[in-house]
Amino acid sequence: MKKFLIFVLTAIMVLSIAACGKEAPATSQSPSAKPTESATSTPAADKKIKIGATFYSLQNEFTMRMDNAGKKYCQENGIEYTSYDGNYDAATQLAQVETMIADGVDAIILNPQDAVACAEAVEIAHKAGIPVIGVNTMVESDLLTSYVGSQDVSAGEDIMQYMIDYLGKDEFNIVIIEGPMGQSAQLQRIEGITNVMKKYPKIKELARNTANWSRSEAMTLMETWLTSFGNEIDAVIAENDEMALGARQAIKAAGKDIPCIGIDGITDAVAAIQSGDMIASDFQNAEGQMTGAIEAAVKTIKGEKVEKFYWIPFEMITPDNASEYVNKY
Repeated sequence: MKKFLIFVLTAIMVLSIAACGKEAPATSQSPSAKPTESATSTPAADKKIKIGATFYSLQNEFTMRMDNAGKKYCQENGIEYTSYDGNYDAATQLAQVETMIADGVDAIILNPQDAVACAEAVEIAHKAGIPVIGVNTMVESDLLTSYVGSQDVSAGEDIMQYMIDYLGKDEFNIVIIEGPMGQSAQLQRIEGITNVMKKYPKIKELARNTANWSRSEAMTLMETWLTSFGNEIDAVIAENDEMALGARQAIKAAGKDIPCIGIDGITDAVAAIQSGDMIASDFQNAEGQMTGAIEAAVKTIKGEKVEKFYWIPFEMITPDNASEYVNKY
C-alpha cells in the first residue's frame, strides 16, 4: 500500500512539472497592427491633428480673413495648422500640396487658383490617402472629399439685379471687371451676371476684362475704359470689392461719379458703402467658410460622415445695414 501511494504521488509530480514546462499558444497578429488604431487613417486619440491649407493668394483681405479664421479655430481646438500663399499660381499650389503630403498632414484645405489646373493637386493627395476639403473656390475633381463655400452664381445675380434696381431703369451701359479667368468664382459670378442681363436686353455691355481680384489692376483697367468710352459708362459691375474699389479710385481721379458694386463685404468696401463711394456689396462669410472647411476635415479624419457640399448664403450690404458689418472680423 505504501509503495502504491508513493507511485501515485510521483506520477502527479511528473505531470505537474510537464504542464508547467509548456508555453501558451501564440495569438496570430500582424506585426503592423496596433490595437489603438483602425485600418483607416484615423489618428490615435492622443495624436495631434495636423492640417495644411493652400490659398490661391494671401495678398487680399478676403483670403487673409479665411487664413486668420483657420489659425484661430485650430489654436482654440488644439489642431496643428500650416498655411501657404499660392501667389495666384496653380503650379505653386501643386508644389505646396506635395510639401504638405511629405510633412504628413492628416487633411488638406484647398482654395484653388484654377478650377481645372488644381485638380491634379487633389489627385496626388487622394493617392497619398489624404482627404482634401475645398473652400471658397471650386476645383473640378470628383475626388474632393467635401466643399464649403457660397453659391457664386447667386452672387452675380444679386449684384446685377441690385444695380438695375439702384438705377431705376433697364436701359444703360455697363463695364464688367472679372476675377482670374478660369477660377470657379469668376466663371460662376459672370454666369449669374449674364443670367440677369438676359432678362434686360436693353442693357449694353461696353467692355469686360479681368483684374485678377486686384485693386491696382482694376484701377488701371478702369482708367483705360474711361479713356476709351468717355461718358458712355453708366455703371461698373465688379466680381469682388477690391476691384470695385480700384475702379472707384480711377473714376474719382477722373472727376466722375459712376456707381460701382462688388462682392465680399471687406472692411474698405463697408466704409465705402457708408460714405457713398460704393452702392453695395454682397457679403461673403470668410470665417464661416473656413471654419466649416476645418470642421469637415476633422470629421473626415475621425472617420465621421461629411456632406459633399456645405453652402453659406451671401448677404447684401447696403447703406441701410452697413453699420452691422463694421468690424465684422
